[in-house]
Amino acid sequence: MDPGLTDAELVAQVLVHKDQFRGLVERYQPKLMRYIFRIGGKEAGEDLLQEVFINAYQNLSGFDQSLSFSSWIYRIAHNVVISHFRKQKVRPEGNLHHDSEDVLAKLYGEGDVEASADLKMDGERLSAVMKDMKPLYRDVLVLRYFEQLEYQEISDVLRIPMGSVAVYLHRAKKQLKDLYDKN
Repeated sequence: MDPGLTDAELVAQVLVHKDQFRGLVERYQPKLMRYIFRIGGKEAGEDLLQEVFINAYQNLSGFDQSLSFSSWIYRIAHNVVISHFRKQKVRPEGNLHHDSEDVLAKLYGEGDVEASADLKMDGERLSAVMKDMKPLYRDVLVLRYFEQLEYQEISDVLRIPMGSVAVYLHRAKKQLKDLYDKN
């Protein structure tokens, strides 16, 4: 795989030579594993990741190349995790502790030196608080601040209008702050 290839170029290669799919796997495996771990927990992470890539491989010929491949594969990952936990009738708790300090810094600003000293301890608290959030709000926060997706990509992944992404993100930050201040 040529690391200089864009996703669109790599997808075009895979459509001609199916054995090139490993390039997409190598590019997205760490990102998707982290995402699955954050929204669904680690108990079935590797199995779910494998299912994501199987679904992507089987449906790649139907991929609309006018869309972002990144959004498309994140949508598949989101659906696989949610479907898995629907079958178990349990909403995934995920593990949001990893990188929580960075997310807190982004959410609350980095200007306060005293506050930044407390971010490590507060990262654990953030993880606990996010488990109590509405699932849609938590999903929007994870995609924006942990996965660093743009609004359009979040819209594509969650299949909600782009304007709703901004509204949900605003509400999510408010709910997070309220829950965080209570704890």
